[in-house]
Amino acid sequence: MSTVRGDLPAVVSPHPVGATLPSIYADDIYAQGLCESFDRMLGPAVLVLDCFPAYLDPATAPADSLNWLAGWIGLVLEGHESPAKKRELIGVGAELLRWRGTRRGVHDAVVAAFGVVPQITEPGGVTVSAEAPDHGPDATDDRDQMLAVTLTVADPESVDLSRLDAVVAQVKPVHLPHRVQVATG
Repeated sequence: MSTVRGDLPAVVSPHPVGATLPSIYADDIYAQGLCESFDRMLGPAVLVLDCFPAYLDPATAPADSLNWLAGWIGLVLEGHESPAKKRELIGVGAELLRWRGTRRGVHDAVVAAFGVVPQITEPGGVTVSAEAPDHGPDATDDRDQMLAVTLTVADPESVDLSRLDAVVAQVKPVHLPHRVQVATG
């Protein structure tokens, strides 16, 4: 789980708790020390609440809160360290939400994440049966009932196959099994 902001030691609360205590505690170093701890915890929260609309826009959100913002729309930004690339993917991801579960959604998500146009093969049909499918050792091959995503690149080692699998799993139709592969081209 990601948080909006981490510990920001330089941020102090604009409303110190110690100043609101009764005067008997004004010179009490233990009470004031406890209040300073509260101020240190509350400072980042007050900062976030004061400018919350800026946190919801990928163009203005602080770099350390981009993963949190991406989580709101179901994006995983692992493998991308550049804040500029993260901002771009969050903007694209918001548009991709309307296409999630479709061939276009898979295509656009892979292009956004890897910059390569994928080859997508899908079954494109539906089968109905009153009998449960046989998944035993003698079962027929279900590759024709599977979404297949292939990236053709010059250097297959440059593509993280597990990340490709995670991207496809996030945006594919939920009922359809999938496989991913990288080919030399």
